Amino acid sequence: MNHMTTNIATNIATNNITNKTVNKTIKTAFIALSLVASQAQAGAERDPLLTYFLMDTFEINNENGNPTSWDATAWVGKDWNKLYLKTEGENVNGQIESENQLLYSRPIKRFWDVQMGLAYDTTPDNTQTWGAIGLQGLAPYFFETNAVLLANSDNIGFRFDTEYEALITQKWILTPSLAFDVYSADDAKMGLGSGLSSSQAELRLRYEFTRKFAPYIGVTHNHTYGKKADYTKAETGSVSETSWVAGLRFWF
Repeated sequence: MNHMTTNIATNIATNNITNKTVNKTIKTAFIALSLVASQAQAGAERDPLLTYFLMDTFEINNENGNPTSWDATAWVGKDWNKLYLKTEGENVNGQIESENQLLYSRPIKRFWDVQMGLAYDTTPDNTQTWGAIGLQGLAPYFFETNAVLLANSDNIGFRFDTEYEALITQKWILTPSLAFDVYSADDAKMGLGSGLSSSQAELRLRYEFTRKFAPYIGVTHNHTYGKKADYTKAETGSVSETSWVAGLRFWF
């Protein structure tokens, strides 16, 4: 009888110890999971998923047919990793030419990101795909700069553009910009010439009703060189054009 009582007492004590151990383990696991969840939430709050869209230019010019053109950038991501979509082009009487890029972007130093991905160009009759790698950032004296190296099985290209925003007042902003393209080979179907192919010099004056919305007027000058000049002259009768433009700039 005493032996049985002792066994029962021992079992009860063992069960109590086991239950306490299990409860302690559950509590410890719950606390650990709570800490992990809190850290994850804090990390998400410190580095949230963001989106951005900028229509830098959306304009018409005074050439025949009043062509419309655009230059837009959108991205989604966090501070260190973003996915960019860049597009620019022109619509002349329903005939569209465009340059488009889908890029992964990551900062490599203060004010500078390295970007890599794909570029896709279109003309009314043809398309072309490139591998792309480049830099985007703020050069000395606050010049916003993009430089991208392009390559495919037939050609290598380099596209560069930079602009500067000069504040005349808090509302009036003057923006000069410069861009040029260089290629390693002629490409008649895409209208590209080897060497320096084309350049653009532009000047726009905008009035910001708000920081996110501004109409503008401006003047643009496009010039072509080498074989590109031959293609352009055969199509338009001139190797260069100067145009007055009016448009909108907005972002969100």
